[in-house]
Amino acid sequence: MYDVKAYSLATEGEVKLSEHFKVREFACKDGTDPVFVSDTLVGILEAIRLHFDAPVHINSAYRTPQHNAKEGGVKTSQHTYGLAADIRVDGHTPAEVYAVADSMLGEHGGVGIYDTFVHVDVRAKKSRFDYRKNK
Repeated sequence: MYDVKAYSLATEGEVKLSEHFKVREFACKDGTDPVFVSDTLVGILEAIRLHFDAPVHINSAYRTPQHNAKEGGVKTSQHTYGLAADIRVDGHTPAEVYAVADSMLGEHGGVGIYDTFVHVDVRAKKSRFDYRKNK
């Protein structure tokens, strides 16, 4: 159903998944191998990059279930399936990034806004959420 692929961080970390993104950017922050990442997610992030004509920084993408628990993520986090990324875009507010991601995903995928970043995922059903402390 999903277009998730497995890559080895050790041997494929520098492989380009698109013009602006490499496998290593999607790796779990605990350094484990492999890295799971959805082609659709990469496509959405690339589209966001092109829309803003500014670098997209991935704070967190694939997470092992253990690392996800350590980060306080829910057990069914889209990060654990390689379907999500938490991002920030140079020179743009989370509100601006959220609005663009929301319009690009339409009736599908998840978009969440936080104080300093935006969560983007490519789940089948639409989900939108706001976790800003200062709304």
